[in-house]
Amino acid sequence: MIPILFYRSMLLAADVAPIDALVEALGQRGIAPVPIFVSSLKDAASLAFVETAFAALNPAAIITATAFASGAEPGVETLFDRAGVPVFQIVVATTRRDIWQNNQRGLAPADLAMHVVLPELDGRILAGAISFKSESETDPALAFRPFANRPEPDRVAQVANRIEAFVRLQRTPRAERKLAILIPDYPSAPGRTGYAVGLDVPSSVLAMLHDLSEQGYAVEGIPQTPRQLLEVLEPADQGLALQDYLTFSKELPPAAIAAVEAAWGNTDDETGSREAPPSVLPDISPSRGEIALLSLLSPTTKGVKGEPAAELPISPLEGEMSGRAEGGVQAPTTAKFPFRAATFGNITVALAPDRGRSVNRRADYHDPTLPPRHALIAFGLWLRKSLGIHAIVHVGAHGTLEWLPGKTVALSENCFPEIVTGPLPVIYPFIVSNPGEAAQAKRRIAAVTLGHLPPPLTGAGLDEEQHKLERLVDEYAQADGLDRRRRDRLAKLIVETAEKTGLASEAGVARTDAADEALRRIDAWLCDLKDFAIKDGLHIYGRSPEGETDPLREQSAAAEKVALIAALDGRHVAAGPAGAPARGRRDVLPTGRNLFTADPRTMPTPTAYDLGKVAAEEVVRSYMQSHGDWPRSLVIDLWGSASLRTGGEEIAQGLALMGCRPQWDSATGRITGIEVLPPATLGRPRVDVTWRISGLFRDMFPTQIALIDAAANAVATRDEDDSENPLAARTRADGKISPRIFGTSPGTYGAGIEDLLSSGDWAAREEIGRAYLAATSHAYGGAEGEGISAPGAFEGRIAEADLLVHTGDDPGRDILEGSADVAFIGGFSAALAALGKNADVIVLDTTDPQKPKPRSVGDAVSRVVRARAVNPRFIAGQMRHGPRGASEFAETVDRLVGFAETTHAISGALIEAVHDAYLGDPVVRAFILRENPSAAKVMAERFMSARRRGLWHPLRNSIDDDLAALIAEAQALGVAA
Repeated sequence: MIPILFYRSMLLAADVAPIDALVEALGQRGIAPVPIFVSSLKDAASLAFVETAFAALNPAAIITATAFASGAEPGVETLFDRAGVPVFQIVVATTRRDIWQNNQRGLAPADLAMHVVLPELDGRILAGAISFKSESETDPALAFRPFANRPEPDRVAQVANRIEAFVRLQRTPRAERKLAILIPDYPSAPGRTGYAVGLDVPSSVLAMLHDLSEQGYAVEGIPQTPRQLLEVLEPADQGLALQDYLTFSKELPPAAIAAVEAAWGNTDDETGSREAPPSVLPDISPSRGEIALLSLLSPTTKGVKGEPAAELPISPLEGEMSGRAEGGVQAPTTAKFPFRAATFGNITVALAPDRGRSVNRRADYHDPTLPPRHALIAFGLWLRKSLGIHAIVHVGAHGTLEWLPGKTVALSENCFPEIVTGPLPVIYPFIVSNPGEAAQAKRRIAAVTLGHLPPPLTGAGLDEEQHKLERLVDEYAQADGLDRRRRDRLAKLIVETAEKTGLASEAGVARTDAADEALRRIDAWLCDLKDFAIKDGLHIYGRSPEGETDPLREQSAAAEKVALIAALDGRHVAAGPAGAPARGRRDVLPTGRNLFTADPRTMPTPTAYDLGKVAAEEVVRSYMQSHGDWPRSLVIDLWGSASLRTGGEEIAQGLALMGCRPQWDSATGRITGIEVLPPATLGRPRVDVTWRISGLFRDMFPTQIALIDAAANAVATRDEDDSENPLAARTRADGKISPRIFGTSPGTYGAGIEDLLSSGDWAAREEIGRAYLAATSHAYGGAEGEGISAPGAFEGRIAEADLLVHTGDDPGRDILEGSADVAFIGGFSAALAALGKNADVIVLDTTDPQKPKPRSVGDAVSRVVRARAVNPRFIAGQMRHGPRGASEFAETVDRLVGFAETTHAISGALIEAVHDAYLGDPVVRAFILRENPSAAKVMAERFMSARRRGLWHPLRNSIDDDLAALIAEAQALGVAA
């Protein structure tokens, strides 16, 4: 029995066609639906009636078409928590059908908030939209055509299929359940297979296999080590037969398959891949991706120690520096799609095939103009049709599936996340501090996102040279006022020591600085390093390290394990908030709950506004201190996950700089408008703020885009002096209000330079800057936060900017982790070079929101290198994690060199320090080569590229030979040239 909750008002209006259609579809699948109408889930009588009904029905699952959340306070048990079964949210949308059909966003902002965001607070699983508003036949008595809820037949069928899949999972005994555990391979960066921020993915997979075995699942031949697990995934000759693919794919939407074939040819096209013309796609969706076919290999399979060798599937990815063959992409020549996968009893561990050409891998990942290749579609069919998988467990943020082309939310049958995953239940352990990307998985592949802990943090401390300086500074403080001659000798010694080690320049000491000023800078720099929080290793899902002293972290690890088993049993997992524990969000603990995000209608919250205003004032104060004048124009990077973590502090920064303040409804906390503050209250001129929004922010926050746009328009039309209001001055000069919010085109993500940084296919950084400017092609605004093409407009804003502000709020990660920081900061810096302009590039540290600190990009990177990257504590922590730890070193090197390439603000001494810590240390070098030879190779290649581009001039002449030798050693271990 499955109850379907819907509003009484629908029944009274005779507007229940969507409910009727769903009832019929479920009945056709052997499921007994029980429609129940309610006035509201916040009404006491309705709530009591529903609870009684649930007790009588003992449902397998619950479907609800009710909007908003159930009304319980955060942390209080809800109606659905007490029921204990999965709750599926269906959307009876107020959005008109034609708007849904033609709009990449899918739902209007009101529907997004009411039917998607707020229901997540109950831990509901978004099953999809089943109806949209459409005109009915003309009523002769009334002489008009009313709008009514019209079911969308294929969407109703999709929801029914999803419910059926969950019921199938529930009813299958654990010993018979077949699961697919997916390891992320995004961005398939060399040496970083299984990379997810903060999580040791290979070790987590091994832990899950053991937990599943203990809980009665049929699990066999579990590898002994993470290295063995990754090795056993590589060589294989099994997969989906071409004929099976052709048969299975007939069940998929013809328009989608036609798009794939138009872009990349038929599966039996032996001529290899071909470039797709820009307009090959039918109008299947405003968001489309790309594809290339695999070439097939059948190497000899390695067995796990102690286990017989098995025939395992592989999907080699062309152009990957981690050791797979490079070259043109070919169609299958052995009539089979191979996959990198290994089966351990009823559990298959796999890496999804790349969705596009490896040579353009990072550009392809978020490019909506091409569909995914046949291989990725075949992978989904293989899981569902050939293996008979009951559920997918995706380990670590983030993967491929939730970023495939299609609508942002309320997917259609032609959206590729649904085409690849089908109706399979998706259980997705996700780092608790990344709410934005977790929401993407919830809303596009119906994932149950189980929050997991970030790594434990520890103080960076100081190294031997830094300790020596600190002792000298302490001695100087003691001598000050007591022994002038000794104090002066110590001052000279401190400065000389700092200059000899290179720490003086990193501390910002100029040769013209007086001794007291130099000492102040050195002391502040040492304190800054000591205060830095570094990861003490990585988190392993469902595990706490030996000797864990934090009871909440220990409780969280246990809860993660319980939640995974419960979700795979088809039970309800209670909802829990997302956020950064190290920033004071202790309410996100314990983890192991189904993550939800903040109500966007309240952002920025009053607290976030106050904190954002403090940060904004610190930015302008710092600029004034450096330049002797106020900044007139600046650019702010605005990201989705960061905004959710902080409640909108970054939005507040920009509003405060403009001299604006949100107005909130005192009863609900929702923002109702914008107040433009009078100039006299600011104590400085307004700043003309331009916002560069991420793709995720664009998708999640149309209401905030509208709010920012309204604020900019209000400031632009003020009758104020040019010196007090540069935006109004520009508007008067132009004779029009120009846009101030920019991003990539709808459906695209990233900064637009990721492919160039990945491939190294550029000669001068100005090329990177032009790519960044070209990608930021759309202006956003209006009441719905929509985008319009505005080529060249963002270029004009950068040309006038005095500085870029890029905020880092999460103590658990820094700017040398992940591709986004270097892409956005580096893109802006390279754009300045392309335009022949100069501006400050500021990394605003708000990890302690009460003490925001702006730093130049050079200072920010230097701090990360000195405090974390070369820190023996950090290195030792990563060396506890085998291949995943080695990939952390590769990640650091890649991002560091990327910053050097794009900003020209990174000292060669920093590159040398990282080289010496990782490859110059024989113990660390041997560890990397043993555990992850692909990482060793790519690190050597990145250091060589820094040498080749003149970004690093090492002190030792033998460096080039040493790097070449390391590459040769990695190749001898099987890494391809």
